[in-house]
Amino acid sequence: MTSKLSSIASRFSVAALLVTVSSAGIVATAVSAASSTPAAPTPVKVAVVTVPGMPSVADSDNLYSETRAGNFKPEVKDDLERVYVPNLRSNNVSVIDPQTLKVVDKFKVGRAPQHIVPSWDLRTLWVANNAERGNDGSLTPVDPRTGKPGKAIAVDDPYNLYFTPDGQSAIVVAEAKHRLDFRDPKTLKLQYSIEVPQCGGINHGDFTIDGRFAVFTCEFQGSIAKIDMVNKSVVGYLKLTLPKTRFKDSRKSLNPLETEICTATKGMPQDIRIAPNGKTFYVADMEADGVHLIDTETFKKTGFVATGVAAHGLYPSRDGKFMYVANRGSHSVHGKRNGPGSVSVLDFSTNQVVANWPVPGGGSPDMGNVSNDGKWLWLSGRFDDVVYRFDTTAGKVDIITVGQEPHGLAVWPQPGRYSLGHTGNLR
Repeated sequence: MTSKLSSIASRFSVAALLVTVSSAGIVATAVSAASSTPAAPTPVKVAVVTVPGMPSVADSDNLYSETRAGNFKPEVKDDLERVYVPNLRSNNVSVIDPQTLKVVDKFKVGRAPQHIVPSWDLRTLWVANNAERGNDGSLTPVDPRTGKPGKAIAVDDPYNLYFTPDGQSAIVVAEAKHRLDFRDPKTLKLQYSIEVPQCGGINHGDFTIDGRFAVFTCEFQGSIAKIDMVNKSVVGYLKLTLPKTRFKDSRKSLNPLETEICTATKGMPQDIRIAPNGKTFYVADMEADGVHLIDTETFKKTGFVATGVAAHGLYPSRDGKFMYVANRGSHSVHGKRNGPGSVSVLDFSTNQVVANWPVPGGGSPDMGNVSNDGKWLWLSGRFDDVVYRFDTTAGKVDIITVGQEPHGLAVWPQPGRYSLGHTGNLR
């Protein structure tokens, strides 16, 4: 693995050198011909017109520009540096000190905590307890300054939680109800709902660069749904086509590149994340073993990139050049321990996978986020009751034991101006 990564690094270095030399030649030619050939005009960036109340887009080529390392808002400067892990079957949260890699606290929450979500204003971390197949769902607030939970608030079926780009509403993703519930972001009082009847297993979402539309994945129907955030309505659905082959879900062989004929009849889309330039949505698909590319304007599929067994979570690097794809290692909703889980590194500029980091001995990388400095990728090990910390330089893995079936962990604090939800989709 080390030699493979070194080879990749070498190719990057050579490419950079060739670009530098080539650029120098172009400059020299342009200078010598300046008297007869006018210089090409510098492209002018067009400002993005956002929905009212949404913060402006600082860089239309990289909507993650404000989440660069160290770009903290003053409000988070006194927050504890912690990793919060919701343990789905233990009904509690493990708290990890990222400096010592030790669990330093643990507290009880509601039934079946799924994700830990930073609020739009970055002042509260919400634990989404959706009480699987029950009616006692709740959201538990956690104070990031102390790391301690507050009193849970009863909320119907909160599998996941997002926030409108203007910060005026929290969006409770009521998975079992096929519904998005818009609530007051502070009190959680219901404002209105949008029914999404053809989106079975609605769970993860992201927003267009201007905040006008959102796209949510429909896990149990192999499709995605487009929501008009201004008119508060469903625009339409898109069925995701599957590739002819996929990777083997095998415990005997941990080779993430061993393929088989894809026998699935429909996809199982999970996380979704928009490209830095706002032109493409990437949709992780557990059945397809990769990410679908969806044009944000036409809402049509434009491509597919194979990554690893059961592509699940998506996280951009701090510089916005790469995306880390967590491959959970099993096509089953409830997989076995020590599966062929891995992390793939996708280059946004080429849509090519430039590295793949398997979990030593097997594992199940699920959901999490990148550290503030970009050096570490933290992911829950869903079927192995652990948390992984991947070195984003070479893929080396540290493993920490937590509770039963850890799911959407949050790394805090995070750089950025505001949160759109999930485990820390900041902009």
